[in-house]
Amino acid sequence: MADDQTQPASLLAPFEGQPPPAPAWFTAIIAQEPQRSTFDVEGANIELLTWGEVGKPGLLFLHGNGAHADWWSFIAPFFAKDWRVAAISWSGMGGSDWREAYSAELFAKEIFAAVDAAQLEAGGVKPIVVGHSFGGFPTLYCAARHPERLRGAILADTSIQPPHKRWKGPPPRSGLGNRVYATMEDALTRFRLAPPQPCENLYIADYIARRSLKELEGGWTWKFDPDLWHNFRMPDLGLLLPEIACPAAMLWGERSGLMGPETLNYMLEQMPDEVLLLPLPDADHHVMIDQPLAFVAGLRGLLAGWG
Repeated sequence: MADDQTQPASLLAPFEGQPPPAPAWFTAIIAQEPQRSTFDVEGANIELLTWGEVGKPGLLFLHGNGAHADWWSFIAPFFAKDWRVAAISWSGMGGSDWREAYSAELFAKEIFAAVDAAQLEAGGVKPIVVGHSFGGFPTLYCAARHPERLRGAILADTSIQPPHKRWKGPPPRSGLGNRVYATMEDALTRFRLAPPQPCENLYIADYIARRSLKELEGGWTWKFDPDLWHNFRMPDLGLLLPEIACPAAMLWGERSGLMGPETLNYMLEQMPDEVLLLPLPDADHHVMIDQPLAFVAGLRGLLAGWG
């Protein structure tokens, strides 16, 4: 999610604050409301959503940059019959507290604290973690540095660039992260997907956008910490790819602007040969928005392969 003026077209403005029409499956799945709670990680309250019975195998969903746990609220219930499912909002995002500084190590602690808080290991087996985009960075970190604690790790359109395109520091400040809008309707017109891409399933964009906002004195603003990337310590993710030491899979949108041939070939060269691969047709970077049911089907297939 981004409040990005470089994208000229507003996704939601034509609906004038009203939710777009949604198919029956979507209405039914979001009606399966999660339990909502928080847990503490080094002084920050972390937002936790859970579905399914304690004691079933654990499945943890991790969202991307500037997003929140409800990006999974139309995906996670599909798995609640057979899994104890959880999703968190990273610190600095969603309904979680902000920090003065962020790091891969801290986000890894949030992952394993979520496993404990959601009782994902109550059935006696280790959890499987699914990370989309930025959420795949801590997932990769754990798969390389803490593989003994995971049953499996899945990277969903998580782009690890080749060395000459590697992280060069935070992006320039946009000055828009804390902008306050007079009404929710005004804010909804500014909701964008980042990086820019088409969005056919506007009912999902609307659902996500409404839960990306918080009310404060004077109006509405986005929940994410606009300074997160300026206070974030990230390891060289490329060095972690060969170190993946638990069962792992990578899925991506075949149209994703972040997973072009150069990036994809680099990642495949660096990762162990055993990593499973699943390209999703007719999908951009936000695979769960572009092809939600195909995403669910593909993920079910990967999970079944790990027994």
